[in-house]
Amino acid sequence: MRIRRLKKKYRLKARLILLSVFLICFIFIPRSNRAFLVSFFSRKCRNYQQVYSGRLNDRIIDYSALASLSGIEKSSDADDIDEKVSSGQLFRVRSGRYYRIENLTHSYPYLTKDSKKLLNEIGKRFRKKIKKDGLKGSRFIVTSMTRTAEKVNSLGQTNINASDNSPHLNGNAFDISYSRFSFIKLRVTECDIWYMKEALAEVIYKLKKEEKCWATYERKQGCFHVVAR
Repeated sequence: MRIRRLKKKYRLKARLILLSVFLICFIFIPRSNRAFLVSFFSRKCRNYQQVYSGRLNDRIIDYSALASLSGIEKSSDADDIDEKVSSGQLFRVRSGRYYRIENLTHSYPYLTKDSKKLLNEIGKRFRKKIKKDGLKGSRFIVTSMTRTAEKVNSLGQTNINASDNSPHLNGNAFDISYSRFSFIKLRVTECDIWYMKEALAEVIYKLKKEEKCWATYERKQGCFHVVAR
């Protein structure tokens, strides 16, 4: 009986010590990290983000001709892509602190210089925005970049948006998923995904208004299609 009381007493002390350490750390760590800790364990719904996805309504048919002027000539296959990389027309894009590159099966991880710069700008602004809401370190996922004629032909079997006039052929277009994100969070809720989707849409929309890109909300493909201007 006495041993049981001692165990209970030590457990209570251990909990008090852990709580004290947590409170001390919580008080002295930076505010942004504090918000991150709260968000990491929270399941609270973020329903205060405005809806911007519907405003990304540029029609590919309206800007594809202009997009082709600022991009590269269409590539026929992987060898053609390699030549454009060697000549400095295309640049490799890798996963980093702002976004994660998915395993690409129907495109290549290369963009023109201006398009890569635009992608990084979206990443910087998105990171800054979600950091304020405690989602520091979470990233969006890039699902498609530069395609070749060969890839477009194979993709056309399953994707109605794949065409011979696709800006993806010009190296200045990329797709960002709005249904999947790389979270740093214990439990991800549907509200978290919705918030990230509309926060990302807001960032892209503002760049669209600054005339730095065209953007299309592709509902069936689950992505935002973005083209550098």
